[in-house]
Amino acid sequence: MSNSSSYRVGIVGATGAVGQELIGLLLSRSFPLAELRLLASARSAGRQLEVGGKKLTVQEAKPEAFDGLDIALFAAEGAIAKALAPEAAKRGCLVLDKSSAFRMDPKVPLVIPEINLAATRNHAGIIASPNCSTAIALMGLYPLHRKFGVKRVFFSTYQSVSGTGADAIDELEAQTQAYVKGAAIEKKVYPYQIFQNLIPHIDSFGADGYTGEETKMREESRKIMGLPALQVSATCVRVPVVRAHSVTVNAEFEQPVDVAAAREVLAAFPGAQLLDDPANKVYPTPLDFSRQVKCGVGRIRRDTAFENGLTFWVSGDNLWKGAALNSIQIAEAMIREGIALRPRELATA
Repeated sequence: MSNSSSYRVGIVGATGAVGQELIGLLLSRSFPLAELRLLASARSAGRQLEVGGKKLTVQEAKPEAFDGLDIALFAAEGAIAKALAPEAAKRGCLVLDKSSAFRMDPKVPLVIPEINLAATRNHAGIIASPNCSTAIALMGLYPLHRKFGVKRVFFSTYQSVSGTGADAIDELEAQTQAYVKGAAIEKKVYPYQIFQNLIPHIDSFGADGYTGEETKMREESRKIMGLPALQVSATCVRVPVVRAHSVTVNAEFEQPVDVAAAREVLAAFPGAQLLDDPANKVYPTPLDFSRQVKCGVGRIRRDTAFENGLTFWVSGDNLWKGAALNSIQIAEAMIREGIALRPRELATA
């Protein structure tokens, strides 16, 4: 581990969409870098990427590539994380993983730093970031839980195509152009046309009829907020928006709710930006919260189906708070709070 105030950082999946966001955010946020090591598949190894005016060569992501690193930011699929994250951790490298590989592992903290940074104090080398829709929804729900005590919650998501990847963005654009030209609309990424359409299907369906994305929202919300018995139901929908997810949240609370008090706690929460003046058409939209650090919260009102209920709307960048930014914020917060990047047993070895 570096003893200086700068850190040797590796990015796994550096050539992908989230990897590119990680690179840009590390630079724009002036993260204290002693070294930036770009890692990817053997197919991408040898490519050169321009980073901060310098050309860096992409290396193959394999166990020895983590030697000497302080932090590894994983922006790769779960199978790669499962294979390589333990190898990186063995080498004393703190792994911050955005995949689903370790989220529900009881030995791995699942962290949103504005909510449960303290969980990082007991890490064993790997810390997971939540699913994009979970992270965005909790920027609105968690501060209200602290005030009123959440009892049960319904999530309805409106998720952008960038959550699927670059091919999905290309497909939406191609379908849009085909419609304008009067040409045949082709579909490859999604089972249905996404242009001018909504698809209530993200991830695979389980035996209970819920998709993997919907199950993630339930289980991850419980773990992050420390509420294992929280009643959660989610419906996740893909919409023809390029970037940023939105979520409608209907929540029932233990305590009587007050809209004015809800606005106060949301305005004070570091992960949220309150935009709630519907009379003047002021509320968050995904377009306005693309490439924004905070998630917008608005449309706050009493829920008419719950005795102590609130309904509200959240928009946030799925590639930032839902992925790359959250990982970087974890590292920044741990450094700021003096939390060891290495687990105790490695730090003293």
